[in-house]
Parts: sequence; C-alpha cells; structure tokens
Amino acid sequence: MIVLFGARGDLAKRKLWPGLYRLTQAGLMPEDFRVIGSGRHEPDSDIASEVRKALEEFAADDLNDDDWKPFAEKLSFVKSSADDGADLAAAVKDARGDLGDDSRTLLYMSVPPSAMKSMVGMLAETGISGDRARIVMEKPFGHDLQSAKDLNAALHEHIDEDAIYRIDHFLGKEGAQDILALRFANGLFEPLWNKDHIEAIQIDIPEKLGIEGRGSFYEETGAFRDMVVTHLSQILGFVAMEQPKSLDAGDLRDAKAAVFRDLQPFDPDLTVYGQFDGYTDEDDVAEDSTVETFVALRADIDNDRWRGVPFLLRTGKALAEGRRVVTVTLKEPDCTIFGCRVEGDRPSNEIVFELTDDPQLSVGVKVKVPGPFSAVAPAPLTLDVERVLNQSGLEAYERLLRDVMVGDHMLFTRADEVERLWECAAPLLEHPPEVQPYDKGSWGPEAAQRLAEPTGWHLPEDQSGLPVVDLGAAVGA
Repeated sequence: MIVLFGARGDLAKRKLWPGLYRLTQAGLMPEDFRVIGSGRHEPDSDIASEVRKALEEFAADDLNDDDWKPFAEKLSFVKSSADDGADLAAAVKDARGDLGDDSRTLLYMSVPPSAMKSMVGMLAETGISGDRARIVMEKPFGHDLQSAKDLNAALHEHIDEDAIYRIDHFLGKEGAQDILALRFANGLFEPLWNKDHIEAIQIDIPEKLGIEGRGSFYEETGAFRDMVVTHLSQILGFVAMEQPKSLDAGDLRDAKAAVFRDLQPFDPDLTVYGQFDGYTDEDDVAEDSTVETFVALRADIDNDRWRGVPFLLRTGKALAEGRRVVTVTLKEPDCTIFGCRVEGDRPSNEIVFELTDDPQLSVGVKVKVPGPFSAVAPAPLTLDVERVLNQSGLEAYERLLRDVMVGDHMLFTRADEVERLWECAAPLLEHPPEVQPYDKGSWGPEAAQRLAEPTGWHLPEDQSGLPVVDLGAAVGA
C-alpha cells in the first residue's frame, strides 16, 4: 500500500502518478496494491479524475483504458493534516486488512520542508508509521543543519534508519548512474580521474522554465536549498568518490559520505546569486523578495585526489536553455607539434555526461582535418546508450519508487550525508551573496561567467558541447 501525501501537488501530477501508472503497466508493482492520496484539501470530484487528467498531460502516450481502469480502482483519497490523521489511519488499517498482514506501507512525503517534522509526529501518533512501513522524504531535507538534525531525530524516535528513504531523484537518472559505470568499469577513464589529469569539473543544471506557479515554495526554499544542497551536491558525490568496495547500498553511501567530509564549506566570495527579472511579479512572491533563483559557485574538495581542482556548480530558473550536464575538462598540453593553445580558447578534451533518462556521453578529442594540411580540429565521440544497447531504462522516479518497494537504499541519501552538506552550506546561509538581477533567457549574472574562468562554462555552446569550428580557417583556406 502507498500513502501519497501531497497527492494533488505539482510533483505528484508530473512524476508520481505517471510513475506509479507506468510501473503497473510494466508489471513492476505488487500483484495487489492500494494507493491512498492525502492532503489538506479534497479533490473537487474524485482523485481518480484528477489522476486521469495528470496522465493525459504527462503520460499521454502510455494511457489506455485497458490499463487505466484497473489502476483507477485502486485509488482513493483521504483528507489529513499534521493535526488530524484519524480518518487516514482508519483508511490505512482497512487497506492493510484487505492486502494482508504481510503487506507493507510506503509513505511518500511530498510536503513542504516546514511541514515535515509535524507530519512525522502525526504518523507516529496515529500508528501509520508503525511496523512494516517505509517512509520516503522529499528534498530539501530540512532548511539548515539544525532543522535537518531535528528532523532526523524526530524520524529516528519512531522509525528505524533502514526504513527511511531520503529521495534525490537525480540519483535515479540513468545518466547519473552511468558516471559510476564509466569510471569504475573502464580502464580507459579511471586512471585519468584525478588532479593530475583533470583541470575542472562542472555540474550544470540550467532550467529554461521559471517557477511555474511554485512561488510559495520558492520563497521558502530558494535555488540554493532547492538544487545545490541536494541535486548538484549528490551528483558531485558520484563524480568525486573513491571506488566503493561494492555496489551494496552501505558501501556506496560510505564512499559518497567520505567525499562530503572532504568537501570544504561553500565560500560566499566564490558564489554568485541571481534573481530573474519579473520574479517578484509571480503569484505568492513578496514584492521586495531577495530570494535567489540562480546560483553559481566554486566548490573545493580537500583530499589527495582532488586538491586544487575547481568543482563549478550552476543552476537557475528562466535561463537560456534547459540542460543537465556534467563536464569533466581534461588538462591539455600548452604546445604540441600541431601548435600552441591560444589563451581564452575553450578546452577540447572534455568528457560530457548528459543526465537524462536516456543517457548520452560525449568525449571531446582533436582530430586531423581531412585534406592536405596538417591541421587539427575538435570533434565529439558520442554515445547514445539506449540506442546502442537497444534497451530503455526507467524514468528516475519510477526507478526510485521501485527501489523503495524492494528495500534498496543504494540511490538514497543517508542522515550523515545530509547533515554534512548542511554544514558546508552554513556560510552561504549565514552570509548570502547579494542577489544580482538577470534577464529571462540569459545565462544569469555576468559575475557567474567570470567565476568559471579560465575554462569557461561548458554551456552556452553548440549542441555537441564542443566549440563551433570553421574548418576552412583551420586548414588555412
């Protein structure tokens, strides 16, 4: 049984309901199950009608009556809040009775960070989070170090750590997991994965969309808490970790936690905050809001593998393009028999991961330009994993929902990881940089461009991720 808090929210409509429906289609749900949606406000008609509309918008290609009708029969809605969970507890008890004593309860907490602790208390008081329950906590987990510790303490008072799943859906993306495969399964790459061969690493998640009706959430959270302390830092952990002893959840999370212990607190002097023009005109946004919708920063890891290598993190709303890219820039010789590097030129030797559900990899190399001249030009070696292997993966939320059901923690974050990241965030929370304005459709404040010198940001570039080259000029035509 699944109890989905925030069942009428944006995340549920875009990802959770479509994910549960597709898992049912794929035969990856239990043979019998129930889904109880819950929240403070009941649907205008019934929850099945709302879910159907969500699927028509976000899963239209997969929607058909033969699959929809039996799925819809398993859906219900019960109103609840942190102050009143009695009706929900009764509905959960009834559903457990139908499903059998050996059934489990998955509690998905898609609620604002400020409501998490009180909701956890209600779950314990009503017995909903009792034996055989697993709880999924949406990010951000807390809003600073103390609130994260308090929330962890509240959870651990009633729920074992093994039953807690702190979700970060970026770790569920095939492209993110492919970072581990590329590094640790290939002798071609792992020997290069250190400060002796790597000049810089970028984790870049620009978004073309604005806040899309999420004004109240953004006013409470901001881009730094929403994206940097969560998604970007977790990807950094995958990129920078030492090889785990195994792919067991404990070993993988130990390796990631070790990186975070070496991660230095974020420096306000190496951070740029921005706010897109028109943000204060959005619904539920204060007229004088100084909330950041853009963050770019340099992070440093103080260990023998990475000391001195800048990790450049960037994310923002209403930017020129929407992408999810990790770029590993390799060191290049200043001069070769083919000439010397020109100051300001973008590096050609890069390994680029597109963090999509259809993973793509590009390796930038220099090749000889065909013809009678000894000139070289940059070119990408590209790989579309799904096309080459002729096999599709699960969407990130689908993978992670399935992992919770089978009890696999590998792609979820642990309490010590979360608390250490909030420690690193503390300088920016206590002394945030002044928010600088930027135009919608731009790449953010100009200061962010300077932060990435001398390599520059991987984006904006052409779609290959490599500089556009005039081959005529390259051969002297």
